[in-house]
Amino acid sequence: MLYHHRRLDLVRLAVLLVDDVPTAEDVVQEAFAALYRRHGSGLDSIADPEAYVRRSVVNASRSVLRRRRTMRAYIPPRVLPAPPPEEEVFLKEEHQEVLRALRLLTVRQREVLVLRYWSNMSEADIAATLGLSRGAVKSTASRALAALARKLEQTP
Repeated sequence: MLYHHRRLDLVRLAVLLVDDVPTAEDVVQEAFAALYRRHGSGLDSIADPEAYVRRSVVNASRSVLRRRRTMRAYIPPRVLPAPPPEEEVFLKEEHQEVLRALRLLTVRQREVLVLRYWSNMSEADIAATLGLSRGAVKSTASRALAALARKLEQTP
């Protein structure tokens, strides 16, 4: 009876907590399944079964959110693709040094420099492409060029 009367309310609650209907339905279903596993069909031992299930839904929703946060926080190590063999043969040594130094920049710095100097894009176009302000593009390009110069000076 409790399932038929409160399931939709609990799904609505879970949707507000986890932000998607399928996960909310799973959370509620799992809460009722746990209640049944623990107490069977007789809910006489629970003072307020509705509050018990609601609390289970809230706790399970928190667990879902923790798992999501953990998954989003994990950033797999970046594997740089190896350059094609012919690249090493055809490029002059100084160009190879620049490419190696460019790979050591941050992703945003590399994007700005490649768009600016390889694709010949304006600051406004780069800003629109990367979703940045023009000022951010200017400062990123300036810092990237300085970092690139330092890295090139360090190479023997």
